[in-house]
This record gives sequence, C-alpha cells and structure tokens, in this order.
Amino acid sequence: MSFWFVLSMIGLILVVPVHFLSVEHSRLDRKYGEAKGFKIGAGLGMISGWGFFLFLIGLWISPQDRFLIEISDINVIGVPLFHLLLAIGFLLPGAWLGIKGVTEMGLKTAETHRAERVISTGVYSRIRHPQYLGSILAHIGASFLFSAYYAILTTPLVVLINYILCWKEEQELIREFGEEYQHYRDNVPMFVPRLGSKLD
Repeated sequence: MSFWFVLSMIGLILVVPVHFLSVEHSRLDRKYGEAKGFKIGAGLGMISGWGFFLFLIGLWISPQDRFLIEISDINVIGVPLFHLLLAIGFLLPGAWLGIKGVTEMGLKTAETHRAERVISTGVYSRIRHPQYLGSILAHIGASFLFSAYYAILTTPLVVLINYILCWKEEQELIREFGEEYQHYRDNVPMFVPRLGSKLD
C-alpha cells in the first residue's frame, strides 16, 4: 500500500471531525457570535467538503495494486471494457445525484452546510442525502475506472464515513428545524429510495 493511498485514507477520516464542527451552527454562533460563527462554519464546511473530494480522488489515483474482472479482452483507452461499463453505470447516476442535490439545495447551502429551510421537493422527496449517495456511487465507479484494488476495498469505509456525516448533519437539522425535519426524516429514506412513493 503506497504512502499516498494511506495519506488519502487518513485524510478522509480526519475530514469527519472538521465536518462535525462545520455543522454545529448554534454552538459556533453562541461561542463566536452569529456573523463570526457563520464565517467559521462556512470555512470549516469548505475545508471538509473539498478535503473529502480531494482525498477520495487520492484513493482512486494513488499507486496501488490493480484488479481485473475478465469478461473480454477489449480495452477502451486503456480501460478494460467491462470495468468501463461498470464505471459509467455508477459514475453517471453519482454525478447526476451530486449535481441535482446542489442545484436544488443551492450552492451557498451546499458550501456552508447551513440550511435556511427544509427541502423536501425534487430529488429530496425521494432521498434525504443525494450528494452523499452520489459520492458513494462515484467512489465505486472511479474505483472500477482506475481498476484500483485498494480503493474498491475501502468502499465500506467510504459508506460508513458518508453515513456518519449524514447522521451528524441530521442531528443539527433536528436541533434547528425541530418537528419539521423530524417528520421529513421519518418519511424519506436516507440513501435508498422507496420505489413508487415520495414525500408530498
């Protein structure tokens, strides 16, 4: 296992407490005042968001053993065809969920992790955390694209980290929005949509 891979994995784990601090809006506001608390939270949110993204990329592109699922001998731009098809199957919905989540939530909220209201329409009527689900799918897809053996093995860790981040955000959202968010959480799944039903 290469130094860069280990560094990326450690970085991904270290992003978690930074993210936790970034969403503790009431605590930051109480400690530093509303204006300064907002700036600190937004800064920590940017660090944790971009850090998470960059460390994920590090997992995919770090020097590591490669794996191969042999279905055919066809390669497309150096990528085994079956790996490419699997990668596209995960990357496209992952990218769509990430982009859709940001556009429906708003870039400011996505960057600062400070929601102004409970969003329960569009993709958020199907799942509570489209961006985090998108990052899980993107991780799997990119691991296949790069045939990155150690990266694909870290998938349970990536899922766990995404779950922990979502759990923490939800604790803060319940604190901020009370029963409105609790009702939303009780009726909309975290990651896996219920087929044929959505929140009205």
